[in-house]
Order: sequence, then structure tokens, then C-alpha cells
Amino acid sequence: MDKGLELRDVVISKGGKPMVSLSRSIASGEVLTIMGPSGVGKSTLLAFVTGTLAPEFIVSGTIFLDGADITDAPPHRRRVGILFQDDLLFPHMSVGQNLLFGLREDGNATQRKAMVNDALEEVGLKGYADRDPATLSGGQKARVALMRMLLSEPCALLLDEPFSRLDAALRAQVRDLVFSRAKSRALPVLMVTHDAEDATAAGGEIVKLMPS
Repeated sequence: MDKGLELRDVVISKGGKPMVSLSRSIASGEVLTIMGPSGVGKSTLLAFVTGTLAPEFIVSGTIFLDGADITDAPPHRRRVGILFQDDLLFPHMSVGQNLLFGLREDGNATQRKAMVNDALEEVGLKGYADRDPATLSGGQKARVALMRMLLSEPCALLLDEPFSRLDAALRAQVRDLVFSRAKSRALPVLMVTHDAEDATAAGGEIVKLMPS
């Protein structure tokens, strides 16, 4: 598979005990959902894909992204974006500065500012560039976090329970926004969640991890 994300024969163990065993391919614009109880290894799998797995874990297997082997690449070179349940916006930066942080080092200041403004308008936050993140609602923060991640031009998107802190109505709205933006950019998506509605809304294959 040239395009998309492939986890080939991935086995993650800790203390000699296997936690995760998975072989799957995620095509561009598709979502693979990983479900299972806390502690079963869902977030551990995401950490392996992002290159941030703690050294106490033993891993075998290979990660391919758009045909390239990124298994041993440093995190900043993997082109993998991730959204967590917390928005992780920088509190000392304005909304616009948060988005500028996500931008790659291309273009002049005017071009970069225009890209930030376009990104905010895309998610219904036109004119919010100078706002303090602390003044935003939970849904607005989630939208800013999404666009900051997308401005970094990832080739794959990981979702680590990103909707779990939102109330039911907002959860559906933000979830639809994330999935639609990922699909429009042809990003393969790997999501971990406890929530059956999230899994159903994703519309792709669901893998359930069980305690070993």
C-alpha cells in the first residue's frame, strides 16, 4: 500500500507480557478505530506510531506511511498529527499565535497570517486570531487545536479520546468536523476511544483490544 498508514506485524510488550498485536492498513480518508478497556494498550499503540513510546516497552513490527518506513524516524520527521482529549493550546499565546506554531516554516509573515485567518474562517472562528485561548468555549478550543494540527500538514491523523471531555451535542459537532476535515485532506485516521458512538460515527473498521 503506497498511500495511507500501515501497521505491519506490530507487537508491543511490557515486562515480557504482550499488550498489543496488530496488523492493519488504513487507506487515505479512512478511519480505523481501536477500542478496549483502560490499560489495554490503546494509547501505547499511538505512542509507538508517533515515536514517543517509553523505553520500558518492547516493540516489533513496522510502520509505513505513504509507502515510507517511519518506524525508526524521529517524532518530528514522521508527519503524524495527533489530537488528545485535552486541547493543549499554549495559554501564553493568542489563538493566532497558537496556529502559527503549527505552520511549517514556509512563506513570509503576510502569507502565514493569511493562512491562519483562512484556517479560523474554515472552522467558523473568523476574527478570533487575537483572542486569549482562556476565553474560548470547549468546542472552540477543540476547533483551534484541530486547525493547528492540520496546518502542520500531517500525512496521518491519530485521535486519542479527543471528544471525551465534550458534552453530547458538542461532541457530535466536533467529531463530525474532525472526520470531515480528515477525509477532505485524504488523511488516514487511527482513533482510540471508549465510546461506541465515536466508533460508529467514524464509519470504518473497529478493532477491540482485550486484556492479555
